[in-house]
Order: sequence, then structure tokens, then C-alpha cells
Amino acid sequence: MLDIKNLEKSYGSYTVLRGLNMNVSKGDIYGFLGTNGCGKTTTMNVICNIIPKDTGEIAFGKEDIKIGYLPEAPALYGYMNGFEYLDFIGACAEYEGDIKKRTAEVLQITGMYNDANRRIKTYSRGMNQRVGIAAALFSDPDLLILDEPTSALDPEGRAEIMDIIIRLAASGSTIILCTHILSDVERVANKIGILSGGVMAYEGALAEMKRTFGTENAVTVRPQNASDLSEVLSGIDIIEKNLVEPGGDITFFAKEGVPEAELFYKIVTTLAEKQVVPEGVWFRRLSLEQIYLGITSGTHSPNFNKGVNVA
Repeated sequence: MLDIKNLEKSYGSYTVLRGLNMNVSKGDIYGFLGTNGCGKTTTMNVICNIIPKDTGEIAFGKEDIKIGYLPEAPALYGYMNGFEYLDFIGACAEYEGDIKKRTAEVLQITGMYNDANRRIKTYSRGMNQRVGIAAALFSDPDLLILDEPTSALDPEGRAEIMDIIIRLAASGSTIILCTHILSDVERVANKIGILSGGVMAYEGALAEMKRTFGTENAVTVRPQNASDLSEVLSGIDIIEKNLVEPGGDITFFAKEGVPEAELFYKIVTTLAEKQVVPEGVWFRRLSLEQIYLGITSGTHSPNFNKGVNVA
């Protein structure tokens, strides 16, 4: 669907993209992550040919591709109502079908049909976002790009937008969800791309990411004092390595093929035998936020859970 290779973009002396590689397959809900100002919007604008790239390749799965784009905080015409605005969008897009019929369809999809007689200036931020999504959907795009669609919305508004994305995904849409709200991505995306330092710091399936960064077959121990848990637990032969986490927790990783329940049992019984009482012992489960922060800070790499003892 979309294949980007070595994309570079600068504004004067300031370089935003430094050789970005990105791949979106048909049917993906691609969560494009990164901090504010990292270049996500620049990437989307280059894909849509709103601004020119400096160097690099952007290839689509077919020559004649339709892209629907919702920019961050879309500027709509407040004096129009929803029907008028979408009819206008259809005319601008030179839609070949029945414009009024398509206007009704996209307003139904986004849940705005019953409010479409109201002037847009009376809409809430969430309603504006839904009308913006309707506009992006008007030409039945092959690729739908949503730039921060839930930014600055209250929880109810965010839930409404995410429900629309889930329904679009179920219908087979290919979507790039460009955001810094990690919980939204974790809810809907099947693939993740993390932009950091102008390059793709990580790209892959969400499920594979969690396996790669050590969320399975690992147990974390929080010591009560400065006792060296690594030494206390050194006799457990099923431990492959351990990692000192930020804050002082120590995570122990089982050797390949060893169930985490067995590792948990061995750690707890060994601590009891040596009369060492920790503050807590738990199975390690990294959230997307923890993985993201680790990648963007340089703490984690794709080999994070494959190295040697680092404690």
C-alpha cells in the first residue's frame, strides 16, 4: 500500500526527517507515534504531496491511489452546516457519483447525520473532528490518514472517534493513525511505527513488539533495601539474565522454553529460603507507553531482551 525509503526533509538548516523508512500494508491500522514536533505531520504532508520531499522514495501499491487526510485541528467553514460543507467537499473533489447521497453516507458513518442541519460554528471540537473524518472519507480513499484525531478531546469525544476508527477498520480500511496518545493506538492498531530523531526507531506488529521487548517469561522484584538480589538469586539456573530497571527494580528473564510461572515460583521460594523479604514480586508486563519511552530514550533496542546479563 505504502512504502517509504530514505525520506529526508529539512526546513532551512533544520533537518526534520533523516532517512525515514516506513511500510504500510493494505488493511493495516498503523499507529504512527512520536512526540510533538518530531516530524509526524511533516511525514503526512509529504505523503499527501502538500509539501515536497528533499530526497527519498515514496511508492504506493498502485498508480492511481486516493488518499483521505484529516489534518490536526481541521479548519471548517463555520457559516455552513454539515450538509453544505460535505456537498462542497464533494464538488471540490470532483466526485463522480451522487454528491448528496455520498454526503448522507459519510455523515451516517461518522454519526453526524442528525446534527448536519446545524451551523458548523455551533459544533463541539469532537463534532468538528467527526465532520473532518467525513470529509476525508468522501472519495472512498484507499488510504485514510488521521493526524491527531483525538487531540484535545474529552474522554467521551475520544471514545466516539476511536469507535469510528474501529468501524472503519472492520470494513477493511487502511488507516494511518498519527498520534501521541498511546492508549488510543494500543486499542486499535495492529502495527506500530515510532518516529524518533528523524528516523523510524521501531516498526512492527504491536504483538511482536511486546514479545521483542521482554513482556513475557520475565519476573520483576522490588527490593526493600540495598541487598544485592542478583547475588541472592544467582543459584537459580533457569535465569538467563537480569535487568536493573529505572527506580531500582530488577527484572529476571527465564531461559528459552521455561514458563514464567516456574521462574516466579523459583524466585519466591529462593527468597523465602534466604529470608529476604522484597517489597513486591510480579510478572513483568510492559505497557506500550513503557516500551515507547524506552525506545525514544535509547534504553530499549530491538535486542533489548536478547543480550547478556546487564545488572
